[in-house]
Amino acid sequence: MSTTKLLLLLFTIFSSLHYFSVSSFEYQVGGKKGWVVPPANDTRIYNDWASENRFQVGDTVRFRYKKDSVLEVTEQEYKKCNSSHPSFFSNTGNTVYKLDHSGPFYFVSGVSGHCQKGQRMIIKVMASEDDNPLHDDGNKSAGSRSAVLPVVVSLQLLLSYVASRVLY
Repeated sequence: MSTTKLLLLLFTIFSSLHYFSVSSFEYQVGGKKGWVVPPANDTRIYNDWASENRFQVGDTVRFRYKKDSVLEVTEQEYKKCNSSHPSFFSNTGNTVYKLDHSGPFYFVSGVSGHCQKGQRMIIKVMASEDDNPLHDDGNKSAGSRSAVLPVVVSLQLLLSYVASRVLY
């Protein structure tokens, strides 16, 4: 087999692998405006934005802001806009926070009065299929990851075979 054919075959195989990889995403909180006090008539802007996205474990959220801060707090602290005991605090102006488990994350601004004006957000991270409880019959859902792996391997082998036939 010539070097060119071998390189083309390898390129075809490796370029197809990205279709099967699991990746995380980074979300920009607040879009171009960033993490700012919302307008008085739009105090739900951050929660509306968060509910439109499907966050997964491993994703990150980026907070960009000036003369402000971002804190992760408990649900009770979120409801009361209490920022006195955060589990996470940053005031760098460009904070990246990794969503490392499923369930809700509660974020507020640490600047006095900003949370009350709507600069707060709940992010709900979806549970991975491995975290889902078993159904009543004791079986996992049909879409479990264990069923996906053989399909991915089969598709990769099929692509390799097709590429080898095309190149010869």
